[in-house]
Amino acid sequence: MDRKAPQFSNHGCRLNAYETEAMKELATQAGLDDAIIINTCAVTAEAVRKARQDIRKRSRDNPNARIIVTGCAAQTEPETFANMAEVSHVIGNTEKMQAATWAGLALGGEAVQVDDIMSVTETAGHLIDGFGTRSRAYVQVQNGCDHRCTFCIIPYGRGNSRSVPAGVVVDQIKRLVDKGYNEVVLTGVDLTSWGDDLPGTPPLGDLVRRILKLVPDLPRLRISSIDSIEVDPALMEAIATEPRLMPHLHLSLQAGDNMILKRMKRRHLREDAIRFAQEARALRPDLTFGADIIAGFPTETDAMFENSLKLVEECDLTWLHVFPYSPRQGTPAARMPAVPGPQIKERAARLRAAGEAQVQKHLAAQVGLRHAVLMESPRMGRTAQFAEVTFQTDQAEGQIVQTEITGVAEHQLLAGL
Repeated sequence: MDRKAPQFSNHGCRLNAYETEAMKELATQAGLDDAIIINTCAVTAEAVRKARQDIRKRSRDNPNARIIVTGCAAQTEPETFANMAEVSHVIGNTEKMQAATWAGLALGGEAVQVDDIMSVTETAGHLIDGFGTRSRAYVQVQNGCDHRCTFCIIPYGRGNSRSVPAGVVVDQIKRLVDKGYNEVVLTGVDLTSWGDDLPGTPPLGDLVRRILKLVPDLPRLRISSIDSIEVDPALMEAIATEPRLMPHLHLSLQAGDNMILKRMKRRHLREDAIRFAQEARALRPDLTFGADIIAGFPTETDAMFENSLKLVEECDLTWLHVFPYSPRQGTPAARMPAVPGPQIKERAARLRAAGEAQVQKHLAAQVGLRHAVLMESPRMGRTAQFAEVTFQTDQAEGQIVQTEITGVAEHQLLAGL
């Protein structure tokens, strides 16, 4: 009977997806056959529910497979998964990145291997070359978070902030460029805290400038979600002067009302967010912003919600990630007076509609302009601002193609090629 390679199911963020790719290497090297590994997310209660649903379905479809559960939800509530009859093993976020864990699992191993994530002081040493598409690679430069926002369970799944040293990052990006990647994305849980735990506490902007200086053949560098209040002068200078740094920033805003921001234990005011957006766009006029916004945070009144809604236009946000508030057991926000569910749903819909209008405005403004498009497939690529572009003829995947934008079709730009 032929043995099957381990199967993987990834839930949640881009960092989880990165780590799933690393686990594929580790599990394969350990000879862990006929197993299904579920990499869970804990950001919302719905994410945990979906993970449990996935486990049950995969167990029904593969009754003889061992199911191994890991990720943030496994870290924060291991007993939830250990008590499921379908689950053979539960391993924590630190353990999942260690070769010894997978070697042990191939021989049987303990049913639950979840240590105290807060005791971890180093980033995972297992770096991978080539996660993403053939055009875009993702590089994990930071993990964990030192902040304690009242709605967020993630620090308890990821631990405190840890940074990958700049030299290690640069060496990996050089290897990726040598393999033909034309774009690299820096990822982390709290990216703007990169460097706080390194000698001399270098800021993220220093890492960005170092990469662009020491890897001159890298055409495009992109940074993922950032906390605007933590952006350092070196990063602002890079935004202004480095054309290879992509003009697209995803901001962790969460709300647009100062009282709600205070109750969230965020570190900025709405005025700070507006000021940052204005200053950054003055330095780089073609800059676009994405943002995370939570709808229906506990105690949010209609007037408070309107402040979040207005922030979409005041910051000129384009790509919105809207999260209907979902209480996470163990967080302070879960004990605050809740907004009724139907109201949360209605507010989330209004935010998404505002975001849709912003997307259409941005796309319409691109018609007639020329863009450098990184091809993700033969007929689809993305602009520097991350808008999708469709082509009438096949292009070389992974290459950067110059084209004029001739129109808009729903959420995509149309190329003149």
